[in-house]
Amino acid sequence: MKLTRRGLILGVASLGITSARADEPILTDDGLYKEPWFLETFLELSDDLEAAAKAGKRFVISWELKGCPYCKETHFVNFAQSRISDYVKANFDVLQLNIIGSRKVIDFDGTELAEKDLAAKYGVRFTPTFQFFGEGAAALKILPPAKREVARAPGYLRPDDFLAMFRYVREKAYESKSFRDFVKTLPS
Repeated sequence: MKLTRRGLILGVASLGITSARADEPILTDDGLYKEPWFLETFLELSDDLEAAAKAGKRFVISWELKGCPYCKETHFVNFAQSRISDYVKANFDVLQLNIIGSRKVIDFDGTELAEKDLAAKYGVRFTPTFQFFGEGAAALKILPPAKREVARAPGYLRPDDFLAMFRYVREKAYESKSFRDFVKTLPS
């Protein structure tokens, strides 16, 4: 068997041995890894988005699933890099939801749904998926669900692309170009 850097990182992470981060991810009761700086809210998306805006941040939902190896890699590889976690913490409020979860969430349009039903409403089918929303909850309320997002990262992104996605949203590059075109403009 060939030993790769990724295999080594995943193997070490699966043993519970991780980097010496001060803010290690926490394994929650529902089996998800969660960053200590992720939002803890009443799961009212309009309120969460407005609170992020008041803090000068953007709002994003992280959809995850117990046992998802790429969700775990997002925490133990991507967020383990301070250049990524520091950028995300400074510029985004992240709400983690369980793609098969049953907690009640109030959507932007006022509809109360279980997490799994909200995921279905938005067509979220993969984990991890990061769902980035537009600014202003009142404007989102009247839009159909498919038009509320400004960007989506469906599935695992390697660290550089992961950070680029957050920059893409923070810099509002989605207003003028695709994510692919945005990445092409970044220095290598």
